[in-house]
Amino acid sequence: MKPTTEELVNRFNHHIPKEGEPERYNAGRTLLLDVAVEIGNLTPASREQSVALTKLEEAMFWANASIARS
Repeated sequence: MKPTTEELVNRFNHHIPKEGEPERYNAGRTLLLDVAVEIGNLTPASREQSVALTKLEEAMFWANASIARS
């Protein structure tokens, strides 16, 4: 489905945090940081470990985008 101009503007605009959002961002970051630390502790340094950590960063990005864009 082709996105509307309004949807694209929402995706690409800067979103100023609203009340309560910074706390939600921090909660998500803390949760994913805890998982990242565990992955770092449980797995050997490798390409696979690097990819797993990158995917957690992506998850954090998309979770934050979800908060910001809604």
